[in-house]
Amino acid sequence: MGQKLIVGISDWKIGKGDDILVTYALGSCIGTCLYDKTTGISGLSHIMLPDSTAIIDGNTTRMKFADTALPDMLDRMRAMGANVPAIKAKIAGGAVMFQTTNSKFNIGQRNIEAVKAALQRLRIPILAEDVGLNYGRTMTFWAQNGAVEISSTIMGKKMI
Repeated sequence: MGQKLIVGISDWKIGKGDDILVTYALGSCIGTCLYDKTTGISGLSHIMLPDSTAIIDGNTTRMKFADTALPDMLDRMRAMGANVPAIKAKIAGGAVMFQTTNSKFNIGQRNIEAVKAALQRLRIPILAEDVGLNYGRTMTFWAQNGAVEISSTIMGKKMI
C-alpha cells in the first residue's frame, strides 16, 4: 500500500506506485501535478508566487515560485527514473481571493500565467486544468494512474 503524501504551501513531493499526493488550501496558489504514465513517477507542487527574480532576500525556498519549483521537481523526477518526454501536467488553483482593480495584485492570475509559461519552457503539455474563479480548492492526485480530484466546499468534487 502506498503513502499519503501531504504537500504544504511552497512545497513539492514525488510519489510513485500507490502513493496519493494531496495539497490543501489552493486559493491564489497553484497545484501542479506532473505524471509519467510509463514509470508512474509523479510530482505535486504547491506554488505560492509566480517569479523568484523579484525576491531580494536569498533565504527563501525555491519551492515557492513557479519559475524554480517546477524545474526542480522535474529534475528530481528525472533523477528517480522518470521518462521526461512522457510527462504530462494537470493544474488547479489561481483563484481571485480578493477583488481588486489593480492587476498587479491579482496573484492568482499571475500564478496561472507563470505556471503555464514554466510548463511550456519545460515542454510539458497540460492535459487538464481547474483554474481561476473565486474559490479555494483541494487537489488529490493518484500517482498510479494520474487521476486528479478537485474538491471545494462551494463547487463539490470533480475529476480532471
